[in-house]
Amino acid sequence: MRTLFPFLKPFRKECVVSPLFKLLEALLELFVPLIMAAIIDRGILAVDTGYVLRMGLLLVGLGLLGFACSVTAQFFAAKAAVGFTAKVKSALFAHIQQLSHTELDTIGTPTLINRMTTDMNQVQTGVNMTLRLLLRSPFVVLGATVMAFTVDAKTALIFLALLPLLTLVVAGIMALTLPRHKQVQSQLDKVLLRTRENLTGVRVVRAFNKQADEQEAFEEESGMLFRLQQGVGRLSSLMNPLTYVLVNGALIVLLWSGAWQVDGGILTQGAVVALVNYLSQILVELIKLANLIITITKALASAGRIETVLKQESSMKDPAMPITASADTPECVRFENVCARYQGAGEESLTNISFTALRGQTIGVIGGTGSGKSTLINLIPRFYDVCSGTVLVDGVDVRNQTIESLRAKVAVVPQKAMLFKGTIRDNLRWGKQDATDAELWQALETAQGAEVVRGKPGQLDEMIEQGGRNLSGGQRQRLTIARALVRNPEILILDDSASALDYATDAALRKSIREMDTPATVFIVSQRASSIRFADQILVLDDGELAGIGTHDQLLASCPVYQEIYYSQYPKEAV
Repeated sequence: MRTLFPFLKPFRKECVVSPLFKLLEALLELFVPLIMAAIIDRGILAVDTGYVLRMGLLLVGLGLLGFACSVTAQFFAAKAAVGFTAKVKSALFAHIQQLSHTELDTIGTPTLINRMTTDMNQVQTGVNMTLRLLLRSPFVVLGATVMAFTVDAKTALIFLALLPLLTLVVAGIMALTLPRHKQVQSQLDKVLLRTRENLTGVRVVRAFNKQADEQEAFEEESGMLFRLQQGVGRLSSLMNPLTYVLVNGALIVLLWSGAWQVDGGILTQGAVVALVNYLSQILVELIKLANLIITITKALASAGRIETVLKQESSMKDPAMPITASADTPECVRFENVCARYQGAGEESLTNISFTALRGQTIGVIGGTGSGKSTLINLIPRFYDVCSGTVLVDGVDVRNQTIESLRAKVAVVPQKAMLFKGTIRDNLRWGKQDATDAELWQALETAQGAEVVRGKPGQLDEMIEQGGRNLSGGQRQRLTIARALVRNPEILILDDSASALDYATDAALRKSIREMDTPATVFIVSQRASSIRFADQILVLDDGELAGIGTHDQLLASCPVYQEIYYSQYPKEAV
């Protein structure tokens, strides 16, 4: 919680005012049994109607004043809780944006979503309830005990015997439930992961007729969550019965003792009623406190999970003394003995990769599945760091450049064409916020996407649904390529981003990119030999190693791996 406490500083006033008004409400409530005792002993027994009415009006006044205090406390508590959670959410989201791909891969998307939603809601509820009841309930319990001594010290000893037992019950159950709430939240992550995978891959599940298997796997995860929640619920449910048993036992002793004392003239009837009321107040507040402790326990578990993410340091940071790279050098990208390994992986994904891409060249990257193609191009914008060797952009190690300045030079079109809900214009301007419509249309023409947009009723103002699900795969790919071209990047990376395009459109796309007014250094990752055939250099990867480098003709003459790939796609030429 120490990491989260600073976010409460802007709400210091609310954090003070809310408990104060709750304490004022509790103080007013403590006077009610004394007034009731006075009404019984001085009003009813003396048949003094006027006194009863005056005391009755006083009770009404105390009730209205207490209600006003309660509403005020609730307002400030809600303001602090909502504001605090909003600031933590913003900080958590910003922190997630700063984490490298390594940390994001390790933590996992479902876990982060759970932190931003379920855990945040738990924390918000916990803060709200804490501000309202954390001081009020103990204050009423102690205050009722003190007030009981003002009524009759000897009988009030029952209260002193009761408090330690109640404290032991509350503290014991809290200690038992806290670690179990953490287990519940962790299992909830697994259920969310299973749900997300199933919904994302629903077509694959149905294509393979795996609905029953997925249902069984989900029920297993959900069943584990149910059992954990049931275990926590059983422990938590002990709180109310145990407190009821203790308090009601004390009430029996109080009534038995009070009855003898009233019969002996030691206590008045009003005093016994006041003592019973104070004991009832203790019971009610302990029930509230028990529920509050359960809420706080959940909130603390959730806060700890949020705090874990906030404390997660990014393995990729800007250098203390960054070097500004100049685009005047003929070399655009150079790899020097680069090795790369994903966190937790047993083997390297890339081993001893060395090549140089000159400015304006087109570099083709080809290889079998799992050969390290995407890993290689992900090192250029520094999505991941090398474990040895050096990646240089404009003659400067990418680790010596600021991440912002490096990625400003690079436009990446990933394998999965990702569009966001909004207009086509909004999506294209991700590449350049102040791009004019003329620039957008130019990028669309180059990406072979102009006809797609012109065919829409709204054209650039046509709405795209979440993930671009109202577009075909080829349309999404062309728009994502256009988005990258709007940026007019120094380095353009196409990571198998034309896989959904037909051969003619793919060829036209590559021709348009070569003929751009300001040619970029282009990296084309593809499974198609035709897509990289006319590249200035072709990198052939095989199991993370550079099996060959050169032009199409050179590799076809000297590289067995390239020959195998090419002739598998053009078998007639192998004859």
